[in-house]
Amino acid sequence: MKIIDLEPGDPRLEADMLPVLRELRPHLTPELFHEIHRNGRPQGLRFSAAYGDDGTCVGAAGWRIIDNTSSIRKLYVDDLVTAATARSTGVGHALLAHLEQHARAAGCHELNLDSGTHRTGAHRFYLRERLDIVAFHFTKSLTTDGAEG
Repeated sequence: MKIIDLEPGDPRLEADMLPVLRELRPHLTPELFHEIHRNGRPQGLRFSAAYGDDGTCVGAAGWRIIDNTSSIRKLYVDDLVTAATARSTGVGHALLAHLEQHARAAGCHELNLDSGTHRTGAHRFYLRERLDIVAFHFTKSLTTDGAEG
């Protein structure tokens, strides 16, 4: 397995990684993804893709380094997904290890992420990977139709 940090303009962002990312975020169209990446990049948004030995993208991670008052500096994982065809093969573990290396190199005190309450399989994985449940995440929708934004 090979993990690559993809830079803006890299055609693999849309061609390889976006289909895997859409398994977690099905609302992402190529246009919306480009908009989010364009706006998020100055805020620290980065993407990493995991490739299997056959050259197929099998995992994706969206992440950023954040300085704040609670953690001082942390690596926050926006997205972490393994392609359905590659689950339970070590892709998630390898992506987390890759992100942890970035976090340590940047002087982060934490690596953290949020996970939907219904994603119990993901929770079991995170606990096996030694991530602890340390907080509740509260959300108030601000869209007029009540849909998540």
